[in-house]
Amino acid sequence: MSNTKSTSDSQDSPQSSRKPHTSQKSQSSQSSQSSQEPHRPKPMEVLREARAQLAELTGMTAESVSSFERTEDGWALEVEVLELERVPDTMSLMASYQVELDAEGQLTGYRRVRRYERGRADSRGSR
Repeated sequence: MSNTKSTSDSQDSPQSSRKPHTSQKSQSSQSSQSSQEPHRPKPMEVLREARAQLAELTGMTAESVSSFERTEDGWALEVEVLELERVPDTMSLMASYQVELDAEGQLTGYRRVRRYERGRADSRGSR
């Protein structure tokens, strides 16, 4: 009989009954907030994620972002990538990749738009 009493005491304990209830309530409010509105990443989050995703897909180091804009479908970036490291560094081969991301910041596509030596001036647009 003493076992029954201790079992009912632990079930009636305010601490044991409150903790799960509180965490379930906060979990349900968090899930309802996230289901109502999709996460809109901040521009810096988009930049970091784009560089990381491109590096993971290509295996090359993303050095900088030279262009960045919001589009109707998400984001468009131009990322400068080290394609082939040489000595001296000014002879290394660089490339510009056009990268497209959806509204949540997930990479949807990329393509190389130009390739150049690090030490060379850009010939595009100069006449």
